Amino acid sequence: MKDSGHTFIEEDVVGKAYDRKIVGRLIHYVHPYRWQAAAAVILLIVVSLLQLAGPLFTKIAIDRYITPGDLTGLFRISMFFLLVLVLEFIFYVIEINLMEWIGQHIMFDLRTETFSHLQKMDIAFFDRNPVGRLVTRVSTDVAALQQVFTSGIIAIFGDLFTLLGIVIVLLSLNWRLALVTFSVFPLLFYVTFLFRRKVRDSYRKIRYLIARLNVFLQENISGMVIVQLFNRVQKNFEEFKKLNEETLRTHLKTVFYFTLFGPSVDMISYFAIALIIWFGGIRYNAGGLTLGILIAFIQYAQRFFRPISDLAEKYNILQSAMASSERIFKILDENEKIASPPRPVSFKHLMRGIRFDHVWFAYKDEDWVLKDVSFTVEKGQKVAIVGATGAGKTSIISLLARFYDVRRGAITIDGTDIRRFPVKELRRKIAIVLQDVFLFSGSVADNIRLGEDLSEETVVEAARVANAHAFVQALPGGYFTDIKERGQSLSLGQRQLLSFARALAFNPEILVLDEATSSVDTHTELLIQKALERLLKNRTAIIIAHRLSTIQRADKIFVIHKGEIRESGTHKELLSLKGIYYRLYKLQFEEQQAKYAVG
Repeated sequence: MKDSGHTFIEEDVVGKAYDRKIVGRLIHYVHPYRWQAAAAVILLIVVSLLQLAGPLFTKIAIDRYITPGDLTGLFRISMFFLLVLVLEFIFYVIEINLMEWIGQHIMFDLRTETFSHLQKMDIAFFDRNPVGRLVTRVSTDVAALQQVFTSGIIAIFGDLFTLLGIVIVLLSLNWRLALVTFSVFPLLFYVTFLFRRKVRDSYRKIRYLIARLNVFLQENISGMVIVQLFNRVQKNFEEFKKLNEETLRTHLKTVFYFTLFGPSVDMISYFAIALIIWFGGIRYNAGGLTLGILIAFIQYAQRFFRPISDLAEKYNILQSAMASSERIFKILDENEKIASPPRPVSFKHLMRGIRFDHVWFAYKDEDWVLKDVSFTVEKGQKVAIVGATGAGKTSIISLLARFYDVRRGAITIDGTDIRRFPVKELRRKIAIVLQDVFLFSGSVADNIRLGEDLSEETVVEAARVANAHAFVQALPGGYFTDIKERGQSLSLGQRQLLSFARALAFNPEILVLDEATSSVDTHTELLIQKALERLLKNRTAIIIAHRLSTIQRADKIFVIHKGEIRESGTHKELLSLKGIYYRLYKLQFEEQQAKYAVG
């Protein structure tokens, strides 16, 4: 299915109402708590047996004590019945609390596993899956599975056990009247079959629509500045309204099925009770049935159809769980494509340099972004990569950090293919300062150290070298100032300085600057350039920039055009060629001169 207002395609909403394979995987999560689950099942059986005792006590009280007028025996049976009710209450409370405890722990385990798996996935996975969809998987879908463990599978087992127990008791009391009671079963099964067929796909569609709503909300709230700036408020509202109305219609359709099913089961139960009264009354008058048995039959009939009505709610939970588990397991079944090799080669220090050896890369099929790219960065060199937007500059950095893997060729460090290094070890040696800076909610210091055990002195020194120390000290709480979501309380230039300090704090052997100064004002850029002179000394660096003025001192400059290295050399050498680099430099120089003239 495809949303007209969005480009992503959600998973199919059709499938089995009950999938034994999925249920088997869900039961796997119960295994760590199998003893608690076993205790819950035993308690559930005990509670069911105690619930079956009520009508039997009624039969005994009427036939043995009320009819003969034995008040002493009636008192004893009443007290014993009261004791059974108290025990039923105690065991029921313990069983419910135990099941909730199991369900909450399973939800914790599943949520932890899903989030851990998401963190290991390659960047291409997140290119395919919108954030809103993934948030739905970890939150809403996991919550739906929690219900199936607390009030679903085991509760259904309890209902079935109760039904079986009632059938056995009815047959033992009077098999003829029992058969009369069971005569409504074909009608009951037919109504249940129709309900199941109608509701099955509705739940999958509801999960699909909820995922679409989450994606829409996440995109619009995150991009609210653009929405308002380009006057898309009404347009986006209409799209949301259309999506919300479709969700409403689907929910109402499901509710309609439930409103039909419940009264239908009640109607069938009343018909069964009427048959019991009619046939039982005839048998009672003929002397073939006691009054106690007749009343017990009526009570058991009422209790028999109550679990069947409850099964509608349990079916609701089971359907929701099947739809949610399909989506969660689809994510968990995604293989980790960027992984460390089985026998990795340790990467301790950069000794010689980095080599791109005839590298080909495409994000999709053979729509090549990089074509036969080859170049070398010697240890300690400062290499710049320039080119027009979309030329493939950032893709080079993504491949070096193994966010993606090359399609053809190889990237080597000190002669070893980077795919042979442990991924964590490789990325620890590389620090990347991106153009689009991402800051987490938390303090300034936390955003620099990123959870690592870095001392306060290391954090402050990194900020000082990055020329961020001055503005951080001016904040209300200094390094302990809380940053709002994505760092919205800071200016764009301040966020880039913090990102620069973050990279410095880890003292990387390979430093990558991806348009790191493109959004910084001239004064701040000059401060960064001074810091870079100190930072880049005896350090290997790859610098990607649109502003050619920032890379004039690079040891070597590679010009990439349409995915291919077209020119290479120093700033002066490239200008003398009067090729692509010369034209880019001249264009920027003329734009800068025009800007100064206007100023």
